[in-house]
Amino acid sequence: MNYQGRKVLVTGAGGFIGSHLAEQLVKEGAQVRAMVHYNGAGRWGWLDHSEHVGEMDVFAGDIGDAECVRAAVRDCEVVFHLAALIAIPYSYRAPRSYVRTNVEGTLNVLQAALDQGRPRVVHTSTSEVYGTAITVPISEDHPLQGQSPYSASKIGADKIAESFYKSFELPVVVARPFNTFGPRQSARAVIPTIISQLLAGRTQVALGSLSPTRDLNYVSNTVEGFLAAGSHPAAVGGTFNFGSGLEISIGDLAHLIAELVGKPIEVVSTDERQRPPASEVERLLADFQLARNTLGWTPKVSLEDGLRSTIAWLERHLDAYRPDVYAV
Repeated sequence: MNYQGRKVLVTGAGGFIGSHLAEQLVKEGAQVRAMVHYNGAGRWGWLDHSEHVGEMDVFAGDIGDAECVRAAVRDCEVVFHLAALIAIPYSYRAPRSYVRTNVEGTLNVLQAALDQGRPRVVHTSTSEVYGTAITVPISEDHPLQGQSPYSASKIGADKIAESFYKSFELPVVVARPFNTFGPRQSARAVIPTIISQLLAGRTQVALGSLSPTRDLNYVSNTVEGFLAAGSHPAAVGGTFNFGSGLEISIGDLAHLIAELVGKPIEVVSTDERQRPPASEVERLLADFQLARNTLGWTPKVSLEDGLRSTIAWLERHLDAYRPDVYAV
């Protein structure tokens, strides 16, 4: 995975995974263009707090603007496309926004890449495209099920990416992370929701459904998967699961975190945090054998070690979270 001197673009670089990926690419010696979502305050998301931001070319723009995306892609050898709307509950309220950002935004990236030097495009998928597991562990051949507007938009984006590889031979790789967690993850995700409530002194933690299981993978594991997808010769044209191969229920996860924090806990399931019954994904468990056999990738950081690191980070940044507010 030699990125020394290579020009790379990371869209969504101000976000959770994107900021970690952009920083690691800098450490690998890449020339990083970091595309962040333009806003009037001039904020760059998590890159505002990055010690490596001075080593990046930060490009503020909108993934939905085709001309803006063309400018961002120009002269790059690899494009890591992570810009997306990702909150599932908000997708029930604003599904059109998800189509515009996730489907049309992906089309903008692919078209820009096709028109400008044909760089490798690593497109970010999600385990949510599988829906509730029909067979476990879930391999890349598992049927895709649009159980939320978010997952439907990502299925559409995945298929657009696949079509550009098959129709135009654009070098595309689909990276499909399972439930990535770690420092900087937003409060809309379950792990920071649990940790922030505990660190704020709550003994009663409010969550949604407690029975669904998730395959949780620490962010540095996911980043290594992206780096392999962006450089390995055998990756082009493939779709790769990046997960831990282990599953845990949301209820058991809450109690594990409470044990690591060292505080008692009562877990309460509230109606406002529940997905519609047919939309809830009941089980996710990754089969990552294809990534291991093709890319040489395996997750290195365990769930418990990753949770310890995440708890320690949240202890230092609790002021960035609002434990009393349900983040949609």
